[in-house]
Parts: sequence; C-alpha cells; structure tokens
Amino acid sequence: MIIKIEPLAGFCFGVVSAINLVEKELRDNEKLYCLGDIVHNNMEVERLSKLGLEVIDIERMKALKDTKVMIRAHGEPPSTYALAKENNIEIIDATCPIVLKLQQNVRKGYLRMKEIGGQVVIYGKKGHAEVVGLVGQTNNEAIVVSSKEDLDLINFEKPIHLFSQTTMSKEDYKSLCDEVLLRYNSNNKTNNDLIITNSICGKVSSRSKELIEFSDTVDVLLFVSGKNSSNGMYLFNLCKEHKEKTYLISKKEDVKKEWFEDCESVGISGATSTPRWLMEEIMQECISIN
Repeated sequence: MIIKIEPLAGFCFGVVSAINLVEKELRDNEKLYCLGDIVHNNMEVERLSKLGLEVIDIERMKALKDTKVMIRAHGEPPSTYALAKENNIEIIDATCPIVLKLQQNVRKGYLRMKEIGGQVVIYGKKGHAEVVGLVGQTNNEAIVVSSKEDLDLINFEKPIHLFSQTTMSKEDYKSLCDEVLLRYNSNNKTNNDLIITNSICGKVSSRSKELIEFSDTVDVLLFVSGKNSSNGMYLFNLCKEHKEKTYLISKKEDVKKEWFEDCESVGISGATSTPRWLMEEIMQECISIN
C-alpha cells in the first residue's frame, strides 16, 4: 500500500512565523503567555505547552503585569493593546501580515462609512478570534454575518462596505456577495456606495483545488485537523463531498485498520493549522498497521 502526504499540506506562513516566535522566546525564558490557542490544533498546543507556553484568556491577562504576552496569528482588537500598555505588558506580536493588513483596511473602511452614515459588514464565524479582532477595528459596531440568513441584519438603504474573514470559503463568499449586491440594488436606485473587498487569504482559497486534485490520486484520504479549525472543517467537508472515503482524524490513535481494506493508496492531508510533524506521525502509524 502506498502512503503519501500531500506536499502542500501543513501550516500557512502566518502560523509558521508565530510558532517560530514562540520557540525563540522559550529558548531564553521558561514561560510565555499566549492569548488564546496559538493554533487550532490540540496536538501542537500540547507540544508547545510542554516547552513552557501557557494559554490564557483576556480575563487572565487583566490580572497580569510586567510580563510578556504573545498575540497569535489571528490578531487582536485595539482594546487588547490598550490593556497591555496599562499593565506594562510587553506584546510579542505574531499577527499574520495578511490579517494585519485586513485590520487596517477594515479600520479605514469604518472611518469612511462613519462619514457617510454607512455600515461595515464582516462575513465570518461569529466569535472567531480573527473576527473579534476585525470587529474591534470598528469600535465593535461592525455587523457580522455567517450566512445569507443573517443578511436581514443589514440596512440595504444605507452604504455598505463588506469584508470577509481570511479563512472563509471563497465560493460561499461569492454566493453571499451576489445576494448582497442583489438586495442592495433593489433598495438603492441612485446610490453607488456598496464596496465589496475580497479579503480571503490566497493560501486558503487555493487549498480547495489542491486538496481535491490530491484526493483523486489516492483510494483513501485521511484529513488531519482540529474540529475547532474553521479552515480545517471547511476543507474536510469539501473533500468528503468529493471522495466518500475521506476520514477526519486529529491524532494517530484515530486511525482504523478497516479503512484500508481493498485499498492500494492512502493520502494524508490537513488544514493550514495542522503541523507537518503530526501528519508524519500518522503516516508512520499507517505504515505500522498496514
């Protein structure tokens, strides 16, 4: 049985950069605080915790003073930086450059919409760390929509600037944008103040095509991801619709021998939050039970 890992699977550069920063800090310090899980993968979080990374929430951060706190790739709202300054906390900022640029654009969009009585709308997963950071750029006034059913929250008689969380499906975003455009045009005969920004990460959007093509080269696909990864669950469901013998796993212990009956080839892939070492560990497990 042939077992192979998708060459392009694994951490995106934003996550790689964040983890490199953690490891660099922990070479000189026994402990480093991180605001939220550095990556939506329990196995990687567990590995880093053994090195000295301690995950905290914003309430815990309020009680800290004179220390270092890391901001993960998802980014944070301005209020977090204000809290750090107040408590003399040094920020180790690992915000993904793509997310940081989006935050800046959302802020600019918000200021323009304020001038003309408009709204900032963000398509994303409500409560997701990145979305919280984006909404914070708008003084928490942005409207968050997760599906077409949420579009009733928008006043289509007013100007709109629409953005997307970077890890959303580009196909779903296009469908939502089409509906927004339809409703806006039906409510505005002369107003042209509808701005739609394509803010989905190119790495994420290209993964769909790459993953489907890879799945076509194997009989069984093992998709490695944490269930709390938006990107991971989107890619898994996409692949599952295309190839029935696609299985979601988070660790080597999840692998089942019966999946490989009458199977000549197995592929292993994962989300942009899945570490390469974990996929290699799962590959070795597949080899051992073959």
